[in-house]
Amino acid sequence: MLYELLITGYVFVCVLLVFLILIQKGKGSAGFGVFGSSSQVLFGGSGGQDIFQKATWTLGALFMLGSFTLSIMKTKQSQSLSYAKTVQQAAPTSQPTSDLKE
Repeated sequence: MLYELLITGYVFVCVLLVFLILIQKGKGSAGFGVFGSSSQVLFGGSGGQDIFQKATWTLGALFMLGSFTLSIMKTKQSQSLSYAKTVQQAAPTSQPTSDLKE
């Protein structure tokens, strides 16, 4: 349950991160940064770029933290499943004996 919730949040962070990177103004002023320049007028001459950069750094940190957390959770989950399979295979199977004669 928790793993699926974290996956959903992780995908949301990934989409937001891609969107923020695409709307930022590039150093060469080429690419999709042209679309981001109109929204900077709303925040002032240089204030918008600061907000986008801080949001990008924050989402980048969440991206790295999320990938690290999800990989640890998946590793622990797979180890517990492999341990359960090993224990199940090692346990002797008891078959009913038909030593009792009627």
